[in-house]
Amino acid sequence: MKLFLLSLFVSVAFIYPASAQNQSSQKQYGEQLLFNGKNTQGWHTYLKPDVTPAWTVANGILQLNPKAEGQGDLVTNEEYENFELTLEWNIAEGGNSGLIFGVHEDPAFHNTYDTGIEMQILDNKNAEDNKKANHLAGSLYDMKAPSQDVAKPAGQWNLVKLRKQNGHLTFWLNGVKIVETQMGSEEWKTMLENSKFKTWKNFAAFPKGHIALQDHGYGVSFRNIKILQL
Repeated sequence: MKLFLLSLFVSVAFIYPASAQNQSSQKQYGEQLLFNGKNTQGWHTYLKPDVTPAWTVANGILQLNPKAEGQGDLVTNEEYENFELTLEWNIAEGGNSGLIFGVHEDPAFHNTYDTGIEMQILDNKNAEDNKKANHLAGSLYDMKAPSQDVAKPAGQWNLVKLRKQNGHLTFWLNGVKIVETQMGSEEWKTMLENSKFKTWKNFAAFPKGHIALQDHGYGVSFRNIKILQL
């Protein structure tokens, strides 16, 4: 019996090598990698056919060089409606960026944020856009402030989990739930009325859309980008 069990263990180990076991343990069932850590496969620059040179990959990190040619937001090739997205971001000192979702890609809209909803990425200490609570890192940008400031300083990695399910939005930053709201609710309507998006007819108008990493002119890096479709 012992010999049989040992043989079975060896057979299973052969079929499922250590690398595959590690990969499966790092992802939930059904979760997909949006960034493979090697190249920009699955992405393109907004309104461009490919990824422009400003976005590069090195050592498992997707990064924006704000001084390189070919600026623009990076967007997924695919569109998503109900999902749970996880990633890590690292912003340069004084930097500003964003995680934008529900993006409708059309030449009629010059920017991803014309249609998409943004979870803010910011150096809360040194960025110019740190004067309003609903502009701080983790906020539902210009609509709802994070319940608490749990963002790590510039140069350190911050862990995001963002869930959108039937219009219900929940944001976590570094393991803490900081934003929750329902699109179309009375709270949403009030926040929208008091935001700069008040007169933007196409803002948050598309249930399904691309996910974008914003080029705001500052160095920013991303890694471990995964999505679970709900």
